[in-house]
Amino acid sequence: MNAPRLSVFARLPVPGKVKTRLIPALGEEGAARLYARLLAHTVEVAKASGLEFELRVTGGEEAAFHELFGGDVSVVNQGEGDLGARMAGVPAPCLIIGSDCPAISVPLLQAAAGALADRKVVLGPANDGGYYLVGLAEPMPFLFEAMEWSTPQVLSQTLARLAERRIGPAILPELADIDTAEDLAAWPEFE
Repeated sequence: MNAPRLSVFARLPVPGKVKTRLIPALGEEGAARLYARLLAHTVEVAKASGLEFELRVTGGEEAAFHELFGGDVSVVNQGEGDLGARMAGVPAPCLIIGSDCPAISVPLLQAAAGALADRKVVLGPANDGGYYLVGLAEPMPFLFEAMEWSTPQVLSQTLARLAERRIGPAILPELADIDTAEDLAAWPEFE
């Protein structure tokens, strides 16, 4: 199998458009600044991982991402549809991550890529019931169809769908995303 490409799902750090659940605590500008720091951290880790990577972005904002991270960073539009449809559109083999997990690290990304050498799926569980990483050795659109995204059931529904097909995923350590003010308290360096 070819090495998986890392796809980082990202948005421009525009006040009022990112980290909206943090706006009551940080304000629109503060939430956007936090997201900008998280995104910069994620891109830094992606570059250091040695994996081929791309930013998957929304809203036709490719040029703005090149301004932020340089013309050598691959920037691709996420496409249309809900989050599941956009993730299903990433060609396998792939690793897909968001840009709001401060504990993402080079060893973790390398372990995820390595896991796909003998597993069809790798998952990084998030402490909110979702996942911060999904890796696929081959296309698996059933993992993304009719999913209730941003709910505590995402990981359990994903595992159930895999079990139905007798696919045993590799499981990475559980990490936390920063979605709420309570989450942010554990990461003061990102405030």
